Amino acid sequence: MSDGAREKTSISALIKSNIRNYSMFIILVLILIVFGFLTNWINFSSRNISYIFIQYSYVLILAVGMVQVIIIGGIDLSVGSVCAFVGAISAMVYNTGVGMPVTLLAALVMGLIIGMFQGAWIAYANIPAFIVTLAGMLLFRGLTYIITKVNPIALKDDGYKQMASGSFDIPGLEINGFHFTALIIGLLVFVLFIAAEIITRRSRIKNHFDIAPAPIMLGKVVIVGVLLLSLSQRFATYRGLPVVVIVLAITILVFHFMMKNTVLGRYIYAVGGNARSAKLSGINSELIVFVVFCIMGVLTGLAAVVSTGYMNSALPQAGNLFEMDAIAACYIGGVSASGGIGTVVGVIVGALVMSAINNGMSLMNLGQHYQYVVKAIILLLAVFYDVYSRRKAGLG
Repeated sequence: MSDGAREKTSISALIKSNIRNYSMFIILVLILIVFGFLTNWINFSSRNISYIFIQYSYVLILAVGMVQVIIIGGIDLSVGSVCAFVGAISAMVYNTGVGMPVTLLAALVMGLIIGMFQGAWIAYANIPAFIVTLAGMLLFRGLTYIITKVNPIALKDDGYKQMASGSFDIPGLEINGFHFTALIIGLLVFVLFIAAEIITRRSRIKNHFDIAPAPIMLGKVVIVGVLLLSLSQRFATYRGLPVVVIVLAITILVFHFMMKNTVLGRYIYAVGGNARSAKLSGINSELIVFVVFCIMGVLTGLAAVVSTGYMNSALPQAGNLFEMDAIAACYIGGVSASGGIGTVVGVIVGALVMSAINNGMSLMNLGQHYQYVVKAIILLLAVFYDVYSRRKAGLG
């Protein structure tokens, strides 16, 4: 067989093995184009692109944690109620005058404690995650009502909301309404991405691992470059780079690296694939489950700060259906309903699909009840596709 034939086979195998992720990218683009026609391209405006990331950032943050929970075969129904509870606590802490850094730390610690509490019941008491987190959903919603007395908690100033709706700019780099900071950071991230791809490729060659053909790598670099620079240009022509986008980028990069390149990430996939086999091979399955729920708790604390900042107050009813958005984003983004399969990048695309649909229907002035119907249909189709593809491959 010629080198060209081998490369063609490699490309076909690569596309086939990643068809779910590629299909979600294509679907996201198609959704944006369809809503572009229906909304006179308002959905592509700089203001609306920034608005999507600011309004739906909580979904992306929660999805990063939820993908790990679902990979190990669990579920977390409590994240919405925990967001409301931690948001209320963090608002009270902030109103004492301690400042935003201390408030953020308090929220993350509170989320960690809740994650430890639920994770201990699931991992060591061997109670199903569905039951524990269902109880958590009721518990923390009730506690939120108790501490807020069913009244919103107003924030004492605008400092809290800067993390959710503020923008980052380097002084002197705004010229005639164009925020060059966003473009410079976008270019820097693109350069770092190229360097990371080259380093990873060389490392895999050195260790005799399989690598993607050069055209695939080049195509990936071009697509990522176009996306990064297009987003940077949109941000630069509105209010600059949203602070929450920086938070999202750091969160996604950290956990993408963790899942792909660390022992913990490999253990999470192993436990999700077969917890009994993982334990027999020497992996402490209970500890991995406990750690995953701790991570979910920390990310829920972060999402609580972002969502509270976006609303500019802590509402007793905050977080309603947050868990459904995060779970739907995971399944739409390629996470297997039976566990063991899923990626951080995939669920981010799934979350963006959900966000683009919600935003497009809002621009068309369609009521929320229509959004519920569309979300339900998309979720059913995503899970059906997972079950069908696994059955076709003889995996279930």
